[in-house]
Amino acid sequence: MSRGDAATALGHFRAALTTWQRADAPYLEARLRVLSGQVCRLLGDEDGAELEYEAARAVFTALGAAPDLARVNMLMRPTASPSHGLTRREIEVLGLVATGKTNRLIATELGLSEKTVDRHLSNIFNKLAVSSRVAATAYAFQNGLL
Repeated sequence: MSRGDAATALGHFRAALTTWQRADAPYLEARLRVLSGQVCRLLGDEDGAELEYEAARAVFTALGAAPDLARVNMLMRPTASPSHGLTRREIEVLGLVATGKTNRLIATELGLSEKTVDRHLSNIFNKLAVSSRVAATAYAFQNGLL
């Protein structure tokens, strides 16, 4: 598949995703997220792929769709060993949060959208079971993540 075909496919997947979201069909939405993640990876967008896989994994977990969950877990890139479940990018974002940077500054520094940074922070808070930037920073220092 060429990059142009992949980008076109991603556009179609995202349009279909909107349709399944409106139809309240979470399983089909999650399946599309897996496909979108694969296309993102093909296009070199590892962060996008990871976000799609994480969203799909959450739905498959909630639905008890074990075979789909196993597949998406295999597709996700491995995390660093002492990461407490955080991905490399999430640790990078957490490090910038710990320096006091805003989402806007983090997005600019990492070449991401603010929405992507917000999603990373949401994932960080969920994985570390904390509810604030301060708590996430404290956890990171206490547990040797930073």
